[in-house]
Amino acid sequence: MNVLVTGGTGYIGSHTCVELIKKGYDIVIADNLSNSKSEVVDKIEKLSGKRPAFYKVDILDKEGIESIFSAHSIDAVIHFAGKKAVGESVEKPLMYYHNNITGTINILEAMIKFGCKRFVFSSSATVYGAPKSVPIKEDFPLSTTNPYGTTKLYIEGMLKDLSVANKELSITILRYFNPIGAHDSGLIGDNPNGIPNNLMPYVTRVAKGTLPQLGIFGNDYPTHDGTGVRDYIHVIDLALGHVKALEHMDEVGVKFYNLGTGNGYSVLDIVKAFEKVNNIKIPYKITERRAGDIAECYADASKAKDELGWVAEYGLEDMCRSALNQK
Repeated sequence: MNVLVTGGTGYIGSHTCVELIKKGYDIVIADNLSNSKSEVVDKIEKLSGKRPAFYKVDILDKEGIESIFSAHSIDAVIHFAGKKAVGESVEKPLMYYHNNITGTINILEAMIKFGCKRFVFSSSATVYGAPKSVPIKEDFPLSTTNPYGTTKLYIEGMLKDLSVANKELSITILRYFNPIGAHDSGLIGDNPNGIPNNLMPYVTRVAKGTLPQLGIFGNDYPTHDGTGVRDYIHVIDLALGHVKALEHMDEVGVKFYNLGTGNGYSVLDIVKAFEKVNNIKIPYKITERRAGDIAECYADASKAKDELGWVAEYGLEDMCRSALNQK
């Protein structure tokens, strides 16, 4: 099976490509390299034993996307590509709506034009907004607290509408919680360009002396230590969730799955676990809350277990240890 992976040189995309190739899939990567590097393709080849086809193309480039479908017989698409920083989305909402929604429309139109019928979408727990209770189940009410999350929610709605109009499509929507960690080899991991927006790459850069201290956004949330609580999941567990999704796409229509561990850890819990397993001190400073953030968010992932046979296996210490091991 030929699988197009948009954003395939990014953090989650690169790990997923490795796992897909190991399972025998043929991979084509489309990525504009705005938040990754072309050397990741070499690393994917080294880890998997096979080099994926790679195209430097933006999802807003409709002709460029169609050229990939023309050159390859694409059987399925895993769509990671998109802007993902909560804070930036609050500051630049139109850029997020244009990039994430228009780019996804371009992918879907190319799929329909070339007869590709399987689509796995990289959604987010942000579509649950500020949940009234935790753990969160797939049938909880949907709302958002920031434009990034709203783009994910709009795309989910768009996919539901498309499946009504096109009865041949099989669509799986994976709602991620908070991926951290890196490949066991250390060759690939969360290594964004510029100053990181996510917690773990920020922590690792402080640990390595690249940044002076960690900024923690708020310590007055209604949680056990005042810092935000999230469901942190190892990126390899998340990647394997995509493999399972592809293996269970025989039925048409739309399916939704949470991918998380079911455990909630605060920012300070993560810092303490990181310090413990790596025997290193992480200096930090409490700053103001970040716009669009919520207090607490963790998953009920039992549906993915029951229907996909997927369970997160890595523990918090594994995540913290592998993150620092990244080269």
